[in-house]
Amino acid sequence: MEVLQRTANRGSISTGPYQIDNSLKFERSSNEAVETTNQAGGNRKTWTFSAWIKRTALSEDYHTIFGAEYTNIQIMANDRPRLVLYNGTSYYADPEMLMRDTSAWYHIVVQLDTTQSTAADRVKWWINGERVTTFNNSTYTNMTQNTDFSGVGQPSSYGSGGYLRLGRFFSGDEGFDGYMADVYYLNGTAAEADDFGEYDDDSGIWVPKAYTGSGYGTQGFHYKFDNASNLGEDSSGEGHDANSFSNIAAADQATDTPTNNFATINVLWGNDRMPLISEGATVIGHNANSYKYAPATMGVANGKWYWEIKPTVNGNTLVSGAGIASNQGTLFFYEITGNFVYHYDGDRYVNGGASSYGAAWATNDIIGFAYDADNWTLTAYVNNSSQGNLLASQTDISSELFIPYVYSFGTHTYQTNFGGYTTMSNTHTNTDANGYGSFVYAPPSGYYALCTKNLAEYG
Repeated sequence: MEVLQRTANRGSISTGPYQIDNSLKFERSSNEAVETTNQAGGNRKTWTFSAWIKRTALSEDYHTIFGAEYTNIQIMANDRPRLVLYNGTSYYADPEMLMRDTSAWYHIVVQLDTTQSTAADRVKWWINGERVTTFNNSTYTNMTQNTDFSGVGQPSSYGSGGYLRLGRFFSGDEGFDGYMADVYYLNGTAAEADDFGEYDDDSGIWVPKAYTGSGYGTQGFHYKFDNASNLGEDSSGEGHDANSFSNIAAADQATDTPTNNFATINVLWGNDRMPLISEGATVIGHNANSYKYAPATMGVANGKWYWEIKPTVNGNTLVSGAGIASNQGTLFFYEITGNFVYHYDGDRYVNGGASSYGAAWATNDIIGFAYDADNWTLTAYVNNSSQGNLLASQTDISSELFIPYVYSFGTHTYQTNFGGYTTMSNTHTNTDANGYGSFVYAPPSGYYALCTKNLAEYG
């Protein structure tokens, strides 16, 4: 467990020659999936799957990442990964480790090679470059040598169970919540983790590298998700494009990747004060008369940072607000010292005291925030109109770590935009000066998106 925490990739050091520009957002409740329904028959004894994933929901059962029919790679309700192999009997390979860090990208590599003479070598797992040697369930060792498994490796003529899928189970449920990037499937080839990644020399963090091998077989592919008009384009040169998309559209393409990790809403922080989180941990929903708080996955103590929110349901009629909270305010109540809030009615709330500040919000307004941690200013914008410095006359405590957050009481929905992904219908093509992020309005000069490349430079 300690190894995974140490090596989980948050992207801050991934500045090497291999860069991943895009990922694809998957939403379980929307039944989103990418499918390859046109593949020929392939090898059912040997294959390799490699992908980078960033989770945005925890503790739901059967988050399917990849598979066909009953052969699948999933994450269970206990937040442990699982490989299920099926040929009339189910065999399991469940690593004895948790994948709960929703602020990080994880690299998973699964290799099946039933031709191996040693039973324990017929399935191999790597997570963040580390070979898994301890399993919570290891019935896969009961399989006989040279076993064929159904689903993965089967031709499409086998039926819908033979379709290769990313993001859901073959029956159309048990979907994945999160992002996937740089996905490889090699049919007939037993590759290993260091074919797809390497340890950074300075930090020891596991980072992506280009796969230079071959061995894709009759079914293999490499999905980069970098072509918005063809998100299932196969970049391997084999021409094995995905040809079926369940509720996947160009709007699901993201720039949140393992080589530049963006802030999202912190699902891991959740307790009874956490609202409903969806759409790649960028949408906040709340429908009860109780206070709910949604902090970001990244906080800052230096630099200049920009982000946006959009109230889409009753944001101007019931209690709600947004701003920054110091790390000392563990529940993010706006009454706690170190919380600075722009309230929906135009007031500012500082440590529980209200005073006049700016314009009241209207539903579908774009509320921008520009936080200067070096000069102790927080400027809010309503549709790009500055409301002034919310921190004026406040004691400078910028040396503390501050985290963007939203709170509400009553029925609300907010869309957030930290630059890596958003569901805002507004045109959002503005970047910061480094070319990062995708915002409705251009960040003020000198302000940057909350992403790990910027944090490494300015944070």
